Amino acid sequence: MKHPALLIALTAGLLATGLAFFSSAGAEDRRFDDPPARVATAIFAGGCFWCVEADFDKVEGVIDTTSGYTGGTVDNPSYKQVTRGDTGHYEAVKVTYDPSKVSYDELADYFIHHIDPTDAKGQFCDKGPSYRSAIFVSGQGERQSAEAALKLAKKQLGQDVATAILPAGGFWPAEDYHQDYYIRSAVKYDFYRTACGRDDRIKDLWGKVAKGS
Repeated sequence: MKHPALLIALTAGLLATGLAFFSSAGAEDRRFDDPPARVATAIFAGGCFWCVEADFDKVEGVIDTTSGYTGGTVDNPSYKQVTRGDTGHYEAVKVTYDPSKVSYDELADYFIHHIDPTDAKGQFCDKGPSYRSAIFVSGQGERQSAEAALKLAKKQLGQDVATAILPAGGFWPAEDYHQDYYIRSAVKYDFYRTACGRDDRIKDLWGKVAKGS
């Protein structure tokens, strides 16, 4: 080869051009990628988690709901353990949502208006420690939102509310057959919800508020 220096220069130039091309192509691809979705979670206990899950799935901006157990002292408890009442756990639902579409304030308010916050013993036909209502909060912002929702409920109902505000901790998903139960076993779920009187009680309790009485 008569001109090795020229060959080296040409080779280096081609490599640089190729690297620049692939680098710019990657940047081009990234520009057109959808940005990662921003999501948040909230945990609410309102008696039967089948019903709480079904209610939250109707909310615009809610991405996913998971029935589970939280608030107690036993890791990865079973449904039988929790309903027996000696684990300290609540039946609860973890709500995954898009904060750009629905706020935590709105979720807390929605939750309160779909339970009976005056019942300290449970919810509707289900009584016992695991069926009590609670809002599990992470941070001061969520706590303030929960406090505001309960304060408003007390004012609207004209009586004390029993729903607790507790720090969020470990959350264990319930057994698979509990997830989306209102869809998987629609007939049994509808019968249970009607027999338990959930909707009738909510209408009686909150309907008066809506009418201004």
